[in-house]
Amino acid sequence: MMANNNWEVVIGLETHTQLKTNTKIFSGASIQYGAEPNTQADEVSTALPGVLPVLNGQAVECAIKFGLAINAEIPERSVFSRKNYFYPDLPKGYQISQFELPIVAKGAVIIQVPANGKNAAYEKVINITRAHLEEDAGKSNHGVVEGMSGIDLNRAGTPLLEIVTEPDMRSAAEAVAYAKKLHELVQWIGICDGNMQEGSFRCDVNVSVRPKGTEKLGTRREIKNLNSFKFMQEAIEYETQWQIETLEDGGKIQQATVLFNPDTGETKAMRSKEEANDYRYFPDPDLLPLEVTAADKARVQATMPELPEAMKARFESEYGLSNYDAASLTTSRDVADYFVETVKHGAQAKPAANWILGALTAKLNTELNTEHKSIASNPISARLLAALLKRVQDNNISNNAAKQVFEAMWVGEIAGDVDAIIEAKGLKQESDSGAIEGIIDEVLAANPAMVEEFKAGREKAFNALIGQAMKASKGKANPAQVNEILKKKLAA
Repeated sequence: MMANNNWEVVIGLETHTQLKTNTKIFSGASIQYGAEPNTQADEVSTALPGVLPVLNGQAVECAIKFGLAINAEIPERSVFSRKNYFYPDLPKGYQISQFELPIVAKGAVIIQVPANGKNAAYEKVINITRAHLEEDAGKSNHGVVEGMSGIDLNRAGTPLLEIVTEPDMRSAAEAVAYAKKLHELVQWIGICDGNMQEGSFRCDVNVSVRPKGTEKLGTRREIKNLNSFKFMQEAIEYETQWQIETLEDGGKIQQATVLFNPDTGETKAMRSKEEANDYRYFPDPDLLPLEVTAADKARVQATMPELPEAMKARFESEYGLSNYDAASLTTSRDVADYFVETVKHGAQAKPAANWILGALTAKLNTELNTEHKSIASNPISARLLAALLKRVQDNNISNNAAKQVFEAMWVGEIAGDVDAIIEAKGLKQESDSGAIEGIIDEVLAANPAMVEEFKAGREKAFNALIGQAMKASKGKANPAQVNEILKKKLAA
């Protein structure tokens, strides 16, 4: 996208977060993903006459957890409303949602926006307007039978928490940073599995532009159902440029709902954007107002895990990690827990962080990424990684040998046992000073020219002699000892 310094983009997000409950929000039907169409469409989901909704307490607790995590206002009283619209996948003709009195009110999320070619990394506060409980609709399936569409009501009634921001973001990078932060947070506190491929975390992005220096908001267009951070970036950049070009050409922006086509990289208007009054909201007469007491909040608070920011600070103070390492380890609760377990099993904190953020993450990003597996499902347990790092710490093996052991453990060689792999591959490091001294004596005798070069002040000759000694030991000599003994020999 071409930069344009005369315009400012204004972005707000609405995120539909599917809550980790056992059943639907107003009935006991399953929400398991992938079931045969309409096998989880019960009497409430299909709006049969005479049925009444019963609120799922698990969904309420999830909403309270989120409110606590973002330090939000959690009103004592919230109300469910009927949002009226008529789509084939909405059997009742309305969606049960919350409007004027949501369960979570104002809060905030702090994001870190990464550096790019022009700007350094920076931190920003994104204000949350509200988060409200609602039920999901069903799904229209087109082309299952040629020339026809089908309706699957399995998803109808699935519990959602819709999280709405203020229009605080000023670039696609900020919007993506916020979406990633929110995605991490809802998984961290255990209210959502975060599976974007299955629709558990979907973002609607409101985009408008205005001349720089003005306060009045431009006309927004809403990009619906983005379930990929990459697509979000591309959609916002395209939509921003399209709006700027339209206005500069003398056109007007019409408020609309648009879809992003990842194949073309373009957004396309789907329908004119509805306002709240188009939905004719009114309180649902079948559901009493929801009351959340101080005791309710205290009970949920007691179940909350340590939050990422607090854990990051603790990793810095308790383990002496850098800000970067601590921040990287706390982007995911699974990663943070894996690190803590590795240290508990005896590994030193800094090497553990290096291996987790380096070799292990690289493996996960390449070999397991296509299967969407996390660090929790990798073949090297925290106990095994700790055992490997302890063998490096006690000079039993070198770092290079450790990489070979790591590869063997990854594929399950010799049942993944660290010591058995070291023994089988002959990787045990030579730390006997007498044996190393003998190797160095042989190297010095065989390379008199290198010795003379070193004594003439050429430092490269020293490195070459180190290389020869390591080669003579078949890589098994302790490098630190080789370095120390060689220096003494050459100084004699």
